[in-house]
Amino acid sequence: MHHFNYIDNELFCENVPVNTIAKKIGTPFYLYSHATLTRHFSIFEQAFEGVDRLVCFSGKANSSLAILKIFADLGGGLDIVSGGELFRGLKAGFTPQKIVYSGVGKRIDEIDAALSNGILMFNVESLEELELIDQRAKESGTTASVALRVNPNVDPKTHPYISTGLRKNKFGIDMETALEGYRAASRLQHIRMIGIDCHIGSQITEARPFQDALDSLKELVHQLQHMDIHIRYLDMGGGLGITYDDEKPPLPSEYARAIVESMGDLPLTLILEPGRVIVGNAGILVTRVLYRKPGPDKEFIIVDAGMNDLIRPTLYSAYHAIKPVELSGGATIRADVVGPICESGDFLALDRELADVVKGDLLAVMSAGAYGFVMSSNYCSRLRVPEVMAMGDTFEVIRTRQTYDDLIAGESVPEFLKEER
Repeated sequence: MHHFNYIDNELFCENVPVNTIAKKIGTPFYLYSHATLTRHFSIFEQAFEGVDRLVCFSGKANSSLAILKIFADLGGGLDIVSGGELFRGLKAGFTPQKIVYSGVGKRIDEIDAALSNGILMFNVESLEELELIDQRAKESGTTASVALRVNPNVDPKTHPYISTGLRKNKFGIDMETALEGYRAASRLQHIRMIGIDCHIGSQITEARPFQDALDSLKELVHQLQHMDIHIRYLDMGGGLGITYDDEKPPLPSEYARAIVESMGDLPLTLILEPGRVIVGNAGILVTRVLYRKPGPDKEFIIVDAGMNDLIRPTLYSAYHAIKPVELSGGATIRADVVGPICESGDFLALDRELADVVKGDLLAVMSAGAYGFVMSSNYCSRLRVPEVMAMGDTFEVIRTRQTYDDLIAGESVPEFLKEER
C-alpha cells in the first residue's frame, strides 16, 4: 500500500496535490510519502515480533538524509556499503552499534572510519579483506567485530544483474572456503567473529530462495559449533521484492513466517536488511511532457526526465507504471515514453498503453523510491533533480535542484592550459 491516490481525478501524495508541487518547484522531481515510509518500515519490523532482531535499512536503496532520519528515529539500524553511506548514516542519527558494513571492495580509509566509529560489524567478503581488517584494527588499537558473507549458491530467480547468491557472482565466500575463513579468523588477534551473513539478490518475489539459503547457513552454523566457534548474529540480508507490474511477492508477514520457521531454534539474533520493500513504492518521479512525436512505426511521448534521472528501465529493462497526474476522458495511446538524452536507450517505457497526454501534461513514474535518485547522474551535463517529501497536507524540498554552478563545482582548468602559446 502507498499514499499516492486520485482525488477528483487529480493525483495526490497524501493530502498534497502533485500538481501544486510541480507548479512551485518545476519538473522533474522525486516525491516521497512520509506516511508510506513509516508504515512500510513499521510493518516490516512488526512482522518479526517476538524474534530477537535488528532491522537495518539498506542505505543503497535510497540514502536521502531525510529518509534515513525517519528510520533512525523509528529505532532501526543501517546496512551500508561505502564510507559515504557511513557518513550519511551518522549524520542522520543512526547509532553506530546498529550499523553493519557490507560490500566487496572496502578501502582502507573506509575500514578505518568504521572502526573508529565502533560499528556493530563488518560483513567480510574475502579472506584478504579479513586480513586487512585485522591489520587496521591492530593499527588503531581496536578489535573488529566481523561476520563472513557466505555465498550459498542459491538462485533467487531475479534479474542477473541483481542476483548475488550464485557461485558465479562476485559476492561472498563459498561454503567450503567459509569454514577456512572462520578458522583463520579465530587465530587473528584483532578480530571478533560474531556473525554469519548472506544476501542472495534483489527484487525476489518468492520466499523459497530465502529458505534454501537459510538451510545452507544452518548447516554451517552447526559445523562452526562443532569447531567451538560460537556466533551471535545471523544476517539474512535483504532482497524482498515489490509490485512494479504484475509481480506477487510475499507480504512481509509471509516472508517473516518463512524465515522464522526455517530458523528453528537457532539461538541467534536475526539481522535483516530491507531496502526496496520499504522505499520502492513510497516514491514517484514526476515529469512533464515536452512534445508528442508521431512516427511511421510508433508514437513517442518526449518528457523532461531521462535515463540520467531514472536508469532502471534502461539498465534492467525494468517496468515502472506511468500515470497521468490529471485524469481526463479515458482515451489511451500506445507509445514509447522517452527522455531528452541522445541515447536510444533513454526511455522510461516502451510500447506502453498510456493516457492520451499532450504537451505540458504531468506524468507520474510510479514505484521510483528505490534505486531512483541514488543511481542518477549528471550525464549530458543535466542537473540532478530535487527530492520532495510530503507529510499530511504539507510538503518540503529535502534536496534542492542542482544549479549550473553546482554542476562545475570542484572543477578547474590547469595552469598549463591557461598559458599563452
